[in-house]
Amino acid sequence: MRPVIKNKNINRGAAILSLIFAVLFFIVFARFFYIQATGEVHGEALVERAEKMYSRTKTLEAYRGKILDRNGEAIAEDTSSYKLIAILDKKLKGEHVVNPEETAEKLAPLIGMKEEEVERILKKDAKQVEFGANGRDISQTLKQKIDDLKLQGITFIRDKKRFYPNGTFASHLIGYAQKDIDTGETIGMFGIEKSLEKYLQEKDGYLRYESDQKGWKLPNGKEEIVAPKNGDNVYLTIDQKIQTFLEDSMNEVAKQYKPEKVIAVVADPKTGQILAMGQRPSFDPNKRNINYYYNDVVSYPFEPGSTMKIFTLAAAIEEGVYNGNAFFSSGSYMASKRAPLIKDHNKSGWGSISFNEGVQRSSNVAFSIIGKELLGTDRLYEYFSKFGFDKKTGIDLPNEAKTVLNSNTEFDKVISAFGQATAVTPIQQIQAATAIANGGKMMKPYVIDKIVDIDKEKIVEQHKPEVAGQPISKKTSEKVLDILETVVSGEHGTGKPFQIEGYDVAGKTGTAQIADGPNGYLRGNDNHVFSFLGMAPKEDPQLIVYVGIQQPKLNGQAGSTPVSMIFNTVMKNSLQYLQIKPTEKDKKANKVETGETLPLLREKTLKEASEIVKEKNFNIVVLGDGDKIIDQFPEAKTSIIANEKVLIQTSEKVKMPDIIGWSKRDVMKLANLLELELESNGHGFVTKQTIKKGSVIKKGDKLVIQLKDQLPKEKEEDEKEEQEQQAEEN
Repeated sequence: MRPVIKNKNINRGAAILSLIFAVLFFIVFARFFYIQATGEVHGEALVERAEKMYSRTKTLEAYRGKILDRNGEAIAEDTSSYKLIAILDKKLKGEHVVNPEETAEKLAPLIGMKEEEVERILKKDAKQVEFGANGRDISQTLKQKIDDLKLQGITFIRDKKRFYPNGTFASHLIGYAQKDIDTGETIGMFGIEKSLEKYLQEKDGYLRYESDQKGWKLPNGKEEIVAPKNGDNVYLTIDQKIQTFLEDSMNEVAKQYKPEKVIAVVADPKTGQILAMGQRPSFDPNKRNINYYYNDVVSYPFEPGSTMKIFTLAAAIEEGVYNGNAFFSSGSYMASKRAPLIKDHNKSGWGSISFNEGVQRSSNVAFSIIGKELLGTDRLYEYFSKFGFDKKTGIDLPNEAKTVLNSNTEFDKVISAFGQATAVTPIQQIQAATAIANGGKMMKPYVIDKIVDIDKEKIVEQHKPEVAGQPISKKTSEKVLDILETVVSGEHGTGKPFQIEGYDVAGKTGTAQIADGPNGYLRGNDNHVFSFLGMAPKEDPQLIVYVGIQQPKLNGQAGSTPVSMIFNTVMKNSLQYLQIKPTEKDKKANKVETGETLPLLREKTLKEASEIVKEKNFNIVVLGDGDKIIDQFPEAKTSIIANEKVLIQTSEKVKMPDIIGWSKRDVMKLANLLELELESNGHGFVTKQTIKKGSVIKKGDKLVIQLKDQLPKEKEEDEKEEQEQQAEEN
């Protein structure tokens, strides 16, 4: 019986074991079927997991579009920078921060943070940490200083930042862009950087390929490439050199007279192109030290004062009602029985004078008579409309303000003839003035020349000169220019401070009162907007310059003094830079300062270059130790004035020159040529430089300069001696 029982047990065990195997097989089969049907394991798609294991993606970095001046000089561009990180993962032996206290002590001073704050970051429970704003946008120079400390666990990630090589430079026009903290994208926040965001914005591409587990690319693996889309380049009508003339002169006035505002514009009357635009207070877009977000040239309407008389005069001449030799009684004028008495700035007047003299003396009475009695206020307002004062110019900039032509009462209309009871913007005055300077044709102002898709090498958008109207005839414009020239050159002219040797200037001064709400106008000599709207040369104006200065601290000086400091400097230097020849009678006096065209020096030897510029009075600065020129700045065919610095590079390895005594403009040339990151403090001449003389310069190095109004005494004497030696040689 026992063998039978044993056999039964064996059969039962085999059956149970078979059942177990069958169940397991069913489970495995079901699992396999489920995975095959769904493609998931524990909620994770197998295809995605396989892609992670055997696929690699590399970002192809794109760059935000550049903003350039009319000659292709960069005003805003992306540049390389670094992000500072600390590795805290202790699994990475020999690569993580070991001593947070010592690391914080050495690192904190270099990145501008408190030691305890850095130490706190380094003690976080994390694998890797960053240092916030202080750890971003690290320059090559600062990176080298940190590298030299050899701090274990401290390393860098290559990054990029938006860089403005000229610092404070048409800042309210250009605006600024900055990185979004969450996305890491650079976004325009203000000015052209914001208004043209859709053109400037870049989009990164990527390269995706199949690889082995170690990341090596498989020879026959699949590959996917999405090319990066670089932002479009924006070319402005702004001229870097003319803008620099403007910035430097505004700095000087802001320092000396501490005005509430300075507003200035330079335009080409033939095309409507804006060549320079600026204001004070301003800001450095690299630092974003901004507290005022309006571009006053287009967004700040105010009573223009006597510059408005230009257009009242033009209307009267066009209508044939102006007789400059006719006389009127100056001093005061009653527009109507109930209206306030209109008075000249010389309240007792100048007796009976001609209307031409009234224009020269900027008589309010003369223009009240012209507006009310000769033209009639309705007809005057028709001309104001023709000159565009009742509408926006439509300039290609954001936030252009509406203007006010007050016509509530007949008195308001009368005083508008000399610039009160109206509020217009500087850009409207510029547009209207183009009709005076351009044979009656009024040109629409614009600042964007073209937008270029650099990937496809094609122009996306092109702006061209556009006639905005023709309020007056060519004959009238010529007569107005003749009369306005006497405002500057005439015996009784209020514009005498605006005379420029070698060039006939036509223009009109303005001294506008500032409204004080229900109290009327602010009192006191300083409480005005002093301005000048001028054109030169008078015979065929090539430039219009408007300068307005609000509430300068004059200390008894005339309001025209700070205005002329800007106007005369900018107008004269710009005309010479554009090679506009002075009048025949003054050619000799201006010979030394007349612009010259810089020849091509690249590829020539030092000896050949010296022979070329021997008679041109250029001040050559040699950078490098080679005997052949590999680069130059300014570029060939650039117009420069006598004794201006010309930088020539003769080798890749360049040592830092002694730039003590250089102007900011010359240092900017150095930074452009050698691709340095420039930061400046103050204005005038260089008194300190952070890169020592004789140090080898690397691309991306940060150069900080301190500027002051006067040269160091010993440097001034050296330059004087050098000039005397050059004079003897010549």
